[in-house]
Parts: sequence; C-alpha cells; structure tokens
Amino acid sequence: MRLARVAHSDGVSFVALEPDPSAPQEKVLAIEIDQHPFGDPTFTGRKWPMADVRLLAPILPSKVVCVGKNYADHAKEMGGEAPANPVIFMKPSTSVTSPNAPIKLPPNSERVDYEGELAAVIGQPCKDVPEARGLDVVLGYTIANDVTARDQQQADGQWTRAKGYDTFCPLGPWIDTSVDPADLGLRTELDGELKQQSRTSLMLHDVAGLVSWVSRIMTLLPGDVILTGTPAGVGPVKSGQSVSVSIDGLGTLTNPVQ
Repeated sequence: MRLARVAHSDGVSFVALEPDPSAPQEKVLAIEIDQHPFGDPTFTGRKWPMADVRLLAPILPSKVVCVGKNYADHAKEMGGEAPANPVIFMKPSTSVTSPNAPIKLPPNSERVDYEGELAAVIGQPCKDVPEARGLDVVLGYTIANDVTARDQQQADGQWTRAKGYDTFCPLGPWIDTSVDPADLGLRTELDGELKQQSRTSLMLHDVAGLVSWVSRIMTLLPGDVILTGTPAGVGPVKSGQSVSVSIDGLGTLTNPVQ
C-alpha cells in the first residue's frame, strides 16, 4: 500500500493511493483514511483524483533520527573511516518539508549540500527492539534529502545547526508499506545531472539494525523517521537549481532550491 498526506479543498488528510478502476491504469485516486494510517486503517469513503490534491510530506514525525557515514564511500569522501557503530544525530520536526516545496538556503551559509537517502517510518511505539524484529515495527519507507549546511557542519564540529534549518528535510512523495529495503537503487540528480548512484545493500548497518540501535537509546513513536545515511557524491546546490532523489519502488522526491 502507498500512503500519503495530501491537501485538498476541505483541508488535509492521510490517504491511500490506488488505481482508479474507472480510468486507465496510470490514473490514481487518493482515498481518504480516517484519522491516521497506523495499525489497520479505516476509510471514510471520500476520494479525490490526484489532479485535485497536493502531496505534502507523508508524515509529520515527532523526531527525525539520522545516521551519519553509513556508506563506506561517503565516509571516505568526508575524510574519515567508517565508524564501527552507527553514528546518529537528529533533525527537528520543523525541518520537514513536502515534495516540490522549496529548499530555502540560509543567508549565513556559503555551501549547502544535498544528501539523498532512504527513510524508514516507524509504525508503532517501541523501545529496545531486537534486531531480528527491527523491520516489524516499520510502517514503510519513503525518500529523504538530508540537506546540510556543509560549511557550518565543519565549523561547529557537531551537526545540529547545519542539519536543522527549516526545509532541510524534504520527505516524500509517499510511504510504501510493502517495499523490501534490502537492495534498492538510489539516485540523486541535480538539474537532471546524475550525482549519486548506489544501492541500499551497501549500507554498513541495515534498516533492522538501525531501528534496533536507535530504539535502545530512545523510545520511537508512530510516525518517527529514521534517515539511513547517504552514499558518496554529495555536493552543493545553488538557488534556482532542482534536486531529485529517486529510489526503486518509491518514486522520486523533487525540490527546487531558492
């Protein structure tokens, strides 16, 4: 199932995205979910053609937990060795923004980078999850761009300011509950030029291990997001450019830069 969050003429709703049975296969309906998408969602009966809604970030998490240097090639390009254990940091919930919404460059940074990533969305409250059950507590997967003020990251020595600006966590376009995260192709394009190309099978710590690791530190709540790290090829963006991150089975997340 593909789950999304959309704006429509009456407000904002969680929806399931399904083919329109009365139209060609490429036509999709947004079918309204009652209240929230966790557990066994029920439906209100309302539905809209996709042309009549606007995709928002598919979830508003209480926290975004990010993993640094989870691909060996990215650790190398950042000038260090890959860590033995996951290195985590956090982005505030206010950094989350929607597909097609602008990434806003802060005036006090001289270099802002894209970082395309697979994101896991937690589906139930959990703490101290065994690694063997790590995937059981995941609702599904979406695409993220861990936008980073690189000059501030290097200057500060810790990453909160560099990672925490409003609009620095684009998410979307939807959450897929059935995709297998083990070996998905990931690509990032800047104005149509390929910049990052890798596979999730090259992550040093897989999704199940990351969920277990994070849950031993903090309680995870429904809707919380874990960003699983970026591969090599990160680089700067400029105002007027557009960044697109694509992951097999999950579609494409595109955001202009301003």
